[in-house]
Amino acid sequence: MLNTAASSPAPQTRVLVDFDKVDLAYDDTGGNAIEDVSLSIREGEFVAIVGPSGCGKSTFMKLVSGLKPPTRGNVLVDGREVSGPLKIVGMAFQAPTLLPWRTAMDNLMLPLEIVEPYRSTLKQKRGEYEARARSLLKTVGLEGNENKFPWELSGGMQQRASICRALIHEPKLLLLDEPFAALDAFTREELWCVLRDLWTQKRFTVVLVTHDLREAAFLADTVYVMSKRPGRILVRKEIDLPRPRDLDITYEERFTDIVLELREHIGRIRKT
Repeated sequence: MLNTAASSPAPQTRVLVDFDKVDLAYDDTGGNAIEDVSLSIREGEFVAIVGPSGCGKSTFMKLVSGLKPPTRGNVLVDGREVSGPLKIVGMAFQAPTLLPWRTAMDNLMLPLEIVEPYRSTLKQKRGEYEARARSLLKTVGLEGNENKFPWELSGGMQQRASICRALIHEPKLLLLDEPFAALDAFTREELWCVLRDLWTQKRFTVVLVTHDLREAAFLADTVYVMSKRPGRILVRKEIDLPRPRDLDITYEERFTDIVLELREHIGRIRKT
């Protein structure tokens, strides 16, 4: 089933992520976590993946990031077949996973201590990199919290810092695995806007895994709906809403109609 609309990114934008008939089996029983997944994600596109629990959404992320090789098919990122963990990827998860003994600033600097070419130039360019970290923290409203430890920050503040850490090395691709699921509704919507603003400013490519259909509809250019395990792509829905999007749009009928359509797809999947 395919749903399209006119708000897609410019057709000349090159493909950054390409899945071609991909399967992934986690054991020797012959059962697949995902099966026959084919899709393309264009550079600068914001994609959301939704579906019932256990459908393979997080498995998809492991394949994109190079943490798992496919059992069948091909995964290409940035024009190359994925054969291991990628330097051009930033990741954030449901739990912020900040190191408790490091300040917010030191947590942000962590990827630069690991990922080349930053690791080799960190000593010479530390001032430049710290300025980048301060700028990111300011962008997400954490200015003045650079020297605070995670336990001194609220859950929402920790997640802001986690997203900044995922972006500090300026990745081409940001992978977000239910990053706002543990937050209260008001903080969650606030961070939708933070992420929207970061993406608008930097235009990195985003793959967001979420159970929140409102979140998917508000943030994404394209939403993919996955089936029960083995996960397959059942629906591709392009979100025909103008950008930039304010939270007020979530109360409009056209937005509600999109969310209801996605919910109907999920409902049919659960019944089968």
